[in-house]
Amino acid sequence: MLKMIDLFAGIGGIRIAFENNGIKCVMSSEIDKYAAETYAINFGETPKGDITKIPLDEIPEFDIIAGGFPCQPFSIGGLRKGFEDTRGTLFFEIEKIIKERRPKAFFLENVAGLVSHDNGKTLEVIESRLHELGYNSKWKLMNAYNYGVPQNRNRWYCVGFREDLKIGFQEQKNAIYSKFYQFPKERKLTFTINDIVKDIEDERYNITEIAQFNINNFLAEYLVSKRYNASQGNIILANEIRASRCNFRSDGISPCLTAKMGTGGNNVPVYIKQMRKLTERECLKIMGFPDTYQIKENSSHSYKQIGNSVVVSVIEEIAKEIVRVLL
Repeated sequence: MLKMIDLFAGIGGIRIAFENNGIKCVMSSEIDKYAAETYAINFGETPKGDITKIPLDEIPEFDIIAGGFPCQPFSIGGLRKGFEDTRGTLFFEIEKIIKERRPKAFFLENVAGLVSHDNGKTLEVIESRLHELGYNSKWKLMNAYNYGVPQNRNRWYCVGFREDLKIGFQEQKNAIYSKFYQFPKERKLTFTINDIVKDIEDERYNITEIAQFNINNFLAEYLVSKRYNASQGNIILANEIRASRCNFRSDGISPCLTAKMGTGGNNVPVYIKQMRKLTERECLKIMGFPDTYQIKENSSHSYKQIGNSVVVSVIEEIAKEIVRVLL
């Protein structure tokens, strides 16, 4: 059985994706107290804390290192400080572990903004470091809605294999490789927001009168511009609700769920029919989590954790192919 370590684990989205492909998680690390609590509820174990303080000899044997290293330093929302931000340098913790432990493979995830950060120089550093370690790697930008999940969430995914394993990628068809990894192919949505969001009666999720006013202030203009037909039954979601603007979607796809959801109701997508924010359960479904996943209700920490997480079902497809070429 292949074994993995789950770094910057958050609430365990990457772990679920890999475990669903028969991979055993032997260690996890997460510094956020509330995310670690949610992780423990679902996996029966509390992650180790700060990865920078975990001695290398305390990390069990593993085949795959996986981690969505902190994305805020590379995102627009995080002001794009990159390696100038302490969190941005956490990539080098991954590098250190790879260098010392020489796993068979790695899987990394980050925001799409990593590609253009510092005019591409940040990504060049990451790619060159991984190559110098003796790994053949490839990355791809993948938006969740192109892979069966109704969310506008574009993310950077990187997969790499130790060079002695002779695993290449589809674009590297030559004799030195014996197996070839292929990223998932795009596929159509099998469900939409209409299948997730239902009418509920729970005042805890109602939005403020000011937020309702701001939505109504921009809604009519949106309906006219999109020639919206209520008879089609498409749910309308509002997000980025401000006095100066309001964004809407009625195409069955959710706007990107982000950590900002933890800062207040205006940052959680709103189901305008009921003038309420999406519930944690609805958000989890939009992230591809199973119905059995547990999380605290009506908690700003929970929304932040979900926004910081990953699209499980997309990574599950990536992990499936990793397993295929390693076994």
